[in-house]
Amino acid sequence: MASTAAGKQRIPKVAKVKNKAPAEVQITAEQLLREAKERELELLPPPPKQKITDEEELNDYKLKKRKGFEDNIRKNRTVISNWIKYAQWEESLKEVQRARSIYERALDVDHRNIALWLKYAEMEMKNRQVNHARNIWDRAITILPRVNQFWYKYTYMEEMLGNIAGCRLVFERWMEWQPEEQAWHSYINFELRYKEVEKARATYERYILSHEELGSYFHPDTKNWIKYARFEEKHGYIAHGRRVFERAVEFYGEDIMDEQLFVAFAKFEEKQKEFERVRVIYKYALDRIPKQQAQELFKTYTVFEKRFGDRRGIEDVIVSKRRFQYEEEVKANPHNYDAWFDYLRLVESDADPDPVRDVYERAIANVPPIQEKRHWRRYIYLWINYALYEELEARDPERTRQVYQACLELIPHKKFTFAKMWLLYGQFEIRQKKLPFARKSLGTGIGKCPKNKLFKGYIELELQLREFDRCRKLYEKYLEFGPENCTTWIKFAELETILGDMDRARAIYELAIGQPRLDMPEVLWKSYIDFEIEQEEYEKTRELYRRLLQRTQHVKVWISYAQFELSLESETRLAKCQQIYEEANKAMRNCEEKEERLMLLESWRDLEAEFGTDVTRERVRKLLPEKVKKRRKLQAEDGSDAGWEEYYDYIFPEDSANQPNLKLLAMAKMWKKQKQQEEEPEEPEDPGEPEESEESEDSESEKVEVPENQEEQKEAEAPTEQDTDSAEKGK
Repeated sequence: MASTAAGKQRIPKVAKVKNKAPAEVQITAEQLLREAKERELELLPPPPKQKITDEEELNDYKLKKRKGFEDNIRKNRTVISNWIKYAQWEESLKEVQRARSIYERALDVDHRNIALWLKYAEMEMKNRQVNHARNIWDRAITILPRVNQFWYKYTYMEEMLGNIAGCRLVFERWMEWQPEEQAWHSYINFELRYKEVEKARATYERYILSHEELGSYFHPDTKNWIKYARFEEKHGYIAHGRRVFERAVEFYGEDIMDEQLFVAFAKFEEKQKEFERVRVIYKYALDRIPKQQAQELFKTYTVFEKRFGDRRGIEDVIVSKRRFQYEEEVKANPHNYDAWFDYLRLVESDADPDPVRDVYERAIANVPPIQEKRHWRRYIYLWINYALYEELEARDPERTRQVYQACLELIPHKKFTFAKMWLLYGQFEIRQKKLPFARKSLGTGIGKCPKNKLFKGYIELELQLREFDRCRKLYEKYLEFGPENCTTWIKFAELETILGDMDRARAIYELAIGQPRLDMPEVLWKSYIDFEIEQEEYEKTRELYRRLLQRTQHVKVWISYAQFELSLESETRLAKCQQIYEEANKAMRNCEEKEERLMLLESWRDLEAEFGTDVTRERVRKLLPEKVKKRRKLQAEDGSDAGWEEYYDYIFPEDSANQPNLKLLAMAKMWKKQKQQEEEPEEPEDPGEPEESEESEDSESEKVEVPENQEEQKEAEAPTEQDTDSAEKGK
């Protein structure tokens, strides 16, 4: 039966959720956490108050509380807060002895806890146990002398009790430990509260002297010295205050230059109306403090000069500021010669030459590291300005000579030289009336490194001195150095012409044109021809033109020759001029530059238009070329065809007879044009249109396109067979 009952027992079904839709109000995990936290923060109702009605209940309460405190202490003795709470509870019950015992037990556990000592002493002071409090403070400052809070509390207690002597003794004990500056100032303020100025000064002295002995490692700040000086000033001891500032400057020296110290010193002297002292202080500081650390100093100095100084004083301030700027620039880059120039321009206004010389010496000491002239161009002007300063401003000729000589020794003349320096040195010696020294220096320069500018300057110098024999020798040396220089030959010949020696001048010209290589031969020949024309040697001039035409067939030579013949006053001048044009035209038939040939014919046409007859004008007109348009192939850099290019060419009548294909092509183009005009309907003439001029005819003739070579000509003729047939019929 049991088994049957067990078999018939039904298994309970799991409840299934029929509605699987989301709930209308969703509950998030964040909401659950927030609600849990809110429940924790709910205020619990305070415990019921226990009313103690008799002494027995009070003793039971005390016993229970003490047992709880002792249990907490026994669990963890190092938690000082448990000890303090225990002692404060005993203190609240007026059990001072028990509280004192608890504090002593706590000090045995941790005697270095500052809060414990403070609570212990405060308890004794609250209960007016002064001697106990003193005892606690003495023990505290003995065990922990570096805790400033103990000293402050101890001195405050003694001062509040009116025990001034005892308070001073505590301060003295404190000062023996060399505390921080605030402790010293507290001691000083204590003495000042009781009008003990001498004792306050003595304390300041001890403070300053003690730290002077230790050095500025602990107290490099200058505000303590400033406070000491202001203390003396406040109490009317001006001399003492000045002495404090002076000692501060001596103490720190140039190792620690604090602008605040000098600003305070200057303002102190300004209050005493010692304006000269103020200027000395500012200048001393500005000469030693770096620019980036002296912004406030510059500002106060400028304000002072604006208030109490004159224009010169304000300028000195600005100069000092600029001097600092330039010093920083040249320190950053000693080879920045532009910065040196600006710096020197600034210091040259100083009346004393020694500082200027010092800056110049520092500047020229920065020699360019590379011996290339482009690096020396700016540097050499430092030497030039130095020498000019010594000569013009300092008026020291001997020192100027030393500057020039030092510069000339420094320049590497084997690689390059500066002719300007040699010439300036020579001119300086002449101003000093030492001509042999000048000639010696210039001769040395020419010997070491001859240059065109040096030769020219030396020759110009001798010309001014009217030493013509020396000029001749210099020109000879100059021509040995550079025989291809046409300007030198011309100048030499002009010198001889001025001196009246025409044969020497002519010989110089002959030597010049006989040189195998010349830089400007056309200028030389022109000068020679002009020389002969001035001497009215016309036959020699014609000979020169003929000799020149043997060397070159340039069109300008022919035109110049023709103009020369035309300029002569003779009956045959026009015929000779026309003859020269005839020769030139024949000589230039094979000239590749057709523009030059055109230039010759145009010049000939102008001549005939002014002096010729109708026959000669017509003859020249027939020689003028026709301007035609041509095209040629262009080739790219890789050799492939790049298209066609149109250009203008000139066809001379004398040359067109040798090119029949050009005539045939021109006739074919003309026939085609006429045919097109016949096919187009005639339009009525507009009476407002002007008649076609000769210029339009010329433009039509210019539109004739002629291929450059025979292959192009074939390509141009291929599509125009009808044109060629018609041209043949017309012929």
